[in-house]
Amino acid sequence: MLRRTISRLLTLITATASAVAVAVPASAAQPQILTANTLPVIIGNITAWIAAIAFGLATLSATVGFLLYLTAGGDPTAIERAKSAWKNAAIGYAGVVLAPILLLIVKGWIGG
Repeated sequence: MLRRTISRLLTLITATASAVAVAVPASAAQPQILTANTLPVIIGNITAWIAAIAFGLATLSATVGFLLYLTAGGDPTAIERAKSAWKNAAIGYAGVVLAPILLLIVKGWIGG
C-alpha cells in the first residue's frame, strides 16, 4: 500500500515537473494584436446572431404547437392553441427570412 502511494506520488511529481519544464514563459510568447471590426461587419454579426435565435424560437414554437396538437385529444381549445403556436412560428420564420431584405432596403435609404 505504501509502495503504491509512493509510486503515484512520484508519477505526479514527474508529470508536473515535465509540464513546467516544457511550458513557454509568457515573456517569450508572441504578442497578439487584436484588430477591431468595421461597423458593417459588427452589424452583420449581430444580425446573424439575432436571426439564428429567432429561427430557433420559431422552431421551438412549431414543435410546441405540434405537441399540443398531438395531445389535444379532440379538445377544440387545445387545437386552437396548437394552431396559434403554428401561426406564431410561421410569423417568426417569415421575419427571419425577410429581415435581411428589410436591412438592405434601409441600408439603401441611408446610403450605405
